[in-house]
Amino acid sequence: MSETKTTSFDPFGRALFESESAKSLSRVGVIDVGSNSVRMVVFDGAARSPAYFYNEKVMCALGAGLSETGTLSPEGRIRALSAIKRFQALAKGMNLPPLTAVATAAVREATDGPDFCAEVQRETGLKIWVIDGQEEARLSAQGVLLGWPGSYGLVCDIGGSSMELADLDQGRVGRRLTSPLGPLKLKEVKGGKKSLKRFIKSVMVDLAAEMDSGGKRLFLVGGSWRAIARVDMERRGYPLTVLHEYRMTPKAIRETVKYIEECDIEELRGRCGISSARMALVPQASIVLKELVRSFKPKDITVSSYGIREGMLYEQMPSRMRQRDPLIEACQFAEKRDARVPGFGRNLYSFIRPLIKNQPDQRRRIIRAACLLHDVSWRAHPDYRAEVCFDNATRANLGGLKHSERIFLGLALLHRYRNQRDGTRFEYLYDLLDEKSQREAEIVGKAMRFGAMLWPQGDALMGQLKFYPKKKKLELILRAEAADLFGEVAQARFYSLAAALDSETKVKLKKAKS
Repeated sequence: MSETKTTSFDPFGRALFESESAKSLSRVGVIDVGSNSVRMVVFDGAARSPAYFYNEKVMCALGAGLSETGTLSPEGRIRALSAIKRFQALAKGMNLPPLTAVATAAVREATDGPDFCAEVQRETGLKIWVIDGQEEARLSAQGVLLGWPGSYGLVCDIGGSSMELADLDQGRVGRRLTSPLGPLKLKEVKGGKKSLKRFIKSVMVDLAAEMDSGGKRLFLVGGSWRAIARVDMERRGYPLTVLHEYRMTPKAIRETVKYIEECDIEELRGRCGISSARMALVPQASIVLKELVRSFKPKDITVSSYGIREGMLYEQMPSRMRQRDPLIEACQFAEKRDARVPGFGRNLYSFIRPLIKNQPDQRRRIIRAACLLHDVSWRAHPDYRAEVCFDNATRANLGGLKHSERIFLGLALLHRYRNQRDGTRFEYLYDLLDEKSQREAEIVGKAMRFGAMLWPQGDALMGQLKFYPKKKKLELILRAEAADLFGEVAQARFYSLAAALDSETKVKLKKAKS
C-alpha cells in the first residue's frame, strides 16, 4: 500500500484528442489487460460522453496462482494472447487508429510480465503499457469523473489481483492507495474463511488509517462489484437492471452479503445472468465489500460502469471539455446525428421554459436533455415510438443520470408521442419515480408534443407560452404567420397540455408587421 502525488500522466505516446475544440470522437479502441479479464472497448460519438461502439471481454484469469508461483497462469497467457490477436484483427477490420493497451496488477507483479508483453508485441505489434497501482487508481477515478464531473468521494476499483482506492475532491484526484485485496488473489489465502476475514480486516484497517475518507460517497468500480450489485437487484426485486448509477445502502450491502452466503452460488448465478468465472470471485469480493463499508462508513454507495478504460479517455481530454455536462453532450450529439431538425431542441426548451421556471437546476437539466432527444426516434414505427423512446432513455449509455432521472426522462419522451402512460409494458418501472414527478414528466412531454407542431421557420418557434400557476391559466401567443399551423391536431395537443396543468387556456394572435 503506497501513495504518490498527482502528476501529469501521458504514457501512451500520443493524444487521443486532436484539439481543444474537439466535440466529437472518431472511433478509439483501448485494451485493458487485467488479472481476471482482457477487454477491448471501442468508443465513438460525443467526446465528452462516448458511446460503446464495440465491447468484448475474455475471462483469461492471467493472475490465477500468481501468489504461489510468482508467474502468470500459463493457460491464462495463451488465452490472453489469443484474445489480443482477435482484438487486433477486429481493430484492423474497423479501420481504427492504433489500439492503446494497459496492463494492471497481474502483469506488473509477475516475474514473466515483461516476457508476456514482449510476446504480445512480437506476435501482434501491440505495445502494452504496464501501469503501477497508483496510476491504476488514478485512471479509475478519472473514469468516474467522465460520468460525474466535479465529483467528491472515494473511488474503489477492484480487479482480480488488487484493489485500488482514490480520493476525489471537487473533480480532482487526490490521495491514491493500492492493496492486495483482489478476489483472485484472496482465493489463495490459506487457513479457511476465518483466516481470510482476518487478513481482509487487517489490510482494510491500514487503508482506512491512510486514506481518512470516511463518511463520503463511495463509487464502486470493477466487475466483481457490479456482480454483487446485480445480486442486490435480484434480492430486492429491483426492476431497472442498469448497473451504472445503481445505489445501495450499507444496510443493503450487509443483507446482500448474507444472501450470497446463504444461496447456492450456481443457482444464484443463473438467476442473475453472471458468468461462471465472475461468480467464482463474488464470495471473496463480498467479504471485502462488507469490510470496506464497515471501515469507511460511506454516506451512500454508487456503482460506476466507468473505470480505467474511460479514465484513459478522460485523462487526455482538454480541460475545457472536462467541464462539459456528459448528459447534454451526448444528447446534443444524438440530436445532430438523428433528429429531423437538428438544433430545434434548444428552441423547444426555450418554448416550454415558462412551465418549468420553478423547477430546480438538476430537473431543468433533465428537461433540456429531453428536448434535445425529443425527435431522435422518429424513424420508429408510430405504434411503438413512445415505448422505443422510453426504453432508449432508461437503458441508454448515458452518464450523469440517477435511475429516477432516467425514468423521468423516459416518461417525458413517452408523453412526447403518447397522451397516456398506462398500458405500456414499462409500467412496472414507473414506481421508481414519485407520483408528483410522474405528473411533471407528463407535462414536459405534452409541452414538447405540442411545441413540435409549431415547426420552425428559420431559427425560431412560431409561438410563445405564458403560464400563470396561481390563476391556473395557460396562454399561447402565436405569430401571425403561424395561424395556419394551429390546426385541429395542434389545438388538441394544446388543450391536452392545459388539462395536464389543470388550467384554462387563452390564445392570442400577434398582428403581422406592416
